[in-house]
Amino acid sequence: MNRSAAQAKCICTTLIIMKALAFSILRLLSANEFLSGATIARALGVSRASVSTALRDLDQVGLTVHKVHGRGYRLLEPVQWLERDLILKHMGADAKNFNLEVLDTIDSTNSFLMKEAVNEVHSAGTGIRAVAVELQTGGRGRRGRQWHSGLGDSLAFSLLWRFQQSAGFLSGLSLAAGVAIIRALESAGIEGAVLKWPNDVMFNFCKLAGILIELHGDMLGPTVAVVGVGMNLKLSPSIQGRIDQGATDVFSIIGKMPDRNKLLAELLINLASALKEFEQKGFAPFKGEWSDHHVCASKAVTLRLPDGSGRQGTVAGVGDDGSLLLRTSTGVRSYSGGEITLCRMT
Repeated sequence: MNRSAAQAKCICTTLIIMKALAFSILRLLSANEFLSGATIARALGVSRASVSTALRDLDQVGLTVHKVHGRGYRLLEPVQWLERDLILKHMGADAKNFNLEVLDTIDSTNSFLMKEAVNEVHSAGTGIRAVAVELQTGGRGRRGRQWHSGLGDSLAFSLLWRFQQSAGFLSGLSLAAGVAIIRALESAGIEGAVLKWPNDVMFNFCKLAGILIELHGDMLGPTVAVVGVGMNLKLSPSIQGRIDQGATDVFSIIGKMPDRNKLLAELLINLASALKEFEQKGFAPFKGEWSDHHVCASKAVTLRLPDGSGRQGTVAGVGDDGSLLLRTSTGVRSYSGGEITLCRMT
C-alpha cells in the first residue's frame, strides 16, 4: 500500500468511527466559549474519557477542536448544522412536496436512496424523497472518483425521482440539474457560476459543485433516477489538500459562509422544479439556458471518451438530448458520454 492509499484508508477509518457521541458533543460546543470535559460528560451522561476519545482526530474531517488544559474544549470554527425543520421552513409552501431526511453521517446519499428504490423501501411520509447529510464518508463523483468534504463545510444531498420513461430519455438529465443549481445559486445572491459538460458547476475555472446521477429501471421504463449533489461551501485547508483538481467554494465567491439550511432549501426547490419540467419535456427547454452558462462554449477541447480514447475539436454546443457537439476536422460529431479533460481556460 502506497502512502496516499494508506492516508486515504486512515481518513476513511476516522470518518467511519465518528459515532453519535461525537456529533452530540460537537453540537454542544461553540467557537465563543470553552466547555470543560466534565461539563460535557455530565450533560451527555458519559465519562470524561469517552468525551476525549470521541473528539480525537477530528482534523481528518476538516474540523479543529481547540483544547486548553484547565478550560476545556471549543471549536476553532463554528459549525452551522443542518436542521430539517428549518430547511422546510425556508421552503415555504413547497415544503409539503418533500419527504426530507437529515442524517449525521452516511457513506453516500446516492447509495442510500438507490438502496431504498431497489429494495422498494417506502419511508414514512409522502412527497419527493430527499436525503441530506452532515458528513459523507464515501461520497462519489463520476467515473468512480471520490468526493472530498468535511463536517459542515459543504452540502451533500440526493433526490429520488421516478420517471415513467426509459433511461434513454434521461440522457440530458445531469445538464438540466446543472441549470437548476445555477438558478438556485443566483436566487441566493451567488453570481458568476458556470457549467462544464456534462455535470460540473464551476467558478473561475475551479469546481464548485458536482452532480452524480444514477439510474435503475427496466429497458422500456419506468426508471428511478437518484440525483446527487455535492457543493463546496467553505473548505478547510486539510480537505483542500486532498482534492486533486482546481476547487473553490461559496465562501471564496461571496466572502462569507452561506446559510446552509436556506441554500439547501433553494437547491431542493429548484431541482424538483427542473425534474418535473424535464419529465414532461425532456432536455430541450433547458438547452438555451445551459448553453449560455457553458464555460467551454466555442473553445478548443480534448474529449476523453469512456474507452480511454480522445477526440480533439471545438465545442459547437449541445444537442436536444444533452449530447456534446464537437466540431472536428471531419465535421460536427455528437457524443453522449465522456469528459472534457483539457479545456483551454483563458
